[in-house]
Amino acid sequence: MNKIRKGDEVVVITGKDKGKRGLVLRRVDDRHLVVEGVNLVKKHQRPNPMKGEQGGIVDKAMPIDQSNLAIYNPKTQKADRVAIQIQDDGNKVRVFASSKEPLPAVGASA
Repeated sequence: MNKIRKGDEVVVITGKDKGKRGLVLRRVDDRHLVVEGVNLVKKHQRPNPMKGEQGGIVDKAMPIDQSNLAIYNPKTQKADRVAIQIQDDGNKVRVFASSKEPLPAVGASA
C-alpha cells in the first residue's frame, strides 16, 4: 500500500524546492511522483501546428522521489509522516503518524 497517493497534498522536505506544497498529479513508478508546482524545469518546446501548440520555453514538472516528500497535515499546518493501521475488519487505513487520525479522503478538501 502506497503511503502517498495521487491527489494527496504534500510538502517537500528536502532539496531545491524545500518547503513548497502541492498536489500529487501522478505516480511515475514505485518511488517517483509528479507534484504540481514542484521540481520545475525549463523545456524548449517546438511548435506543433497539428496539436495547436506554440513554440518557446515552457515550465515542466519533473518527477521527484517520494523520500523527499511528506504528507501535509491541515490540523497542525505541518508536514507529517504516514502510518498504516489495520482495522478490526482487516482493512488497512492510512493515518497521520503523530496523531493517529485517519487521512482525509483523496480529493476532499478540509
